[in-house]
Amino acid sequence: MTTVILTFVPSILILFYFIFNDKFKEPIGSIILIFFLGFLICLPAGILNELSDDFFFKKLNYSEDLTVSFLGPAWAEELLKFSILYFIVLKRHEFNEPMDGLVYGVTVSLGFATYENYTYVYEWAVAIAKEENFSAEAFSYLVALGRSYSAIPLHGFNGAVMGYYFGMYAFTGNKNYLVLSLALPYLFHGFYNYLLFPNSMIIIVILVIFSLYLHKDLRKKQELKKKEKEQIQI
Repeated sequence: MTTVILTFVPSILILFYFIFNDKFKEPIGSIILIFFLGFLICLPAGILNELSDDFFFKKLNYSEDLTVSFLGPAWAEELLKFSILYFIVLKRHEFNEPMDGLVYGVTVSLGFATYENYTYVYEWAVAIAKEENFSAEAFSYLVALGRSYSAIPLHGFNGAVMGYYFGMYAFTGNKNYLVLSLALPYLFHGFYNYLLFPNSMIIIVILVIFSLYLHKDLRKKQELKKKEKEQIQI
């Protein structure tokens, strides 16, 4: 039971934090849709990661550390999340302020992270345990515990960074924001994978502080917007 909680609850808690701190909340149906699309992009992400490994590591003989960071998951996974924002979220009528970008960025990222976490805890960990002939239950628990404060926050708060700059692009038309919405999550993700635990936790700390700062900025904008509406009503 503890393993199940560690596998799914961290994603839900981070998602709820951003959803309930949105002063102009998004429709629950839209949140569910984008979260589910995050689930779905796990399949093409797995294919792209495998192709990257075959090309950069096996064919070109690049280092494994570089292949599993900047040349693999970092670009493939962040690009797929970005594509949901660009091709789906941007066209939806409820996407009407910068905070929406941040909320949907977190949502698609945690949809992805939730399914990815399931595969690591209940498939990858079990397979490794069988190969090494030790308790699958114990190892799955350790994997779930470790990812609850590493990979899950990485995806969730990286989604906040992506969503912040995507939302700013959508409502200013400044393409520099569009570049940052993809480049920064790519760099955070790449350095996280490249540094490995425990050094990678430095990236998590920086990412959490930075994303919460961006979120605070949008909260201020929402406060001003709310005051403007109240003044108009008066």
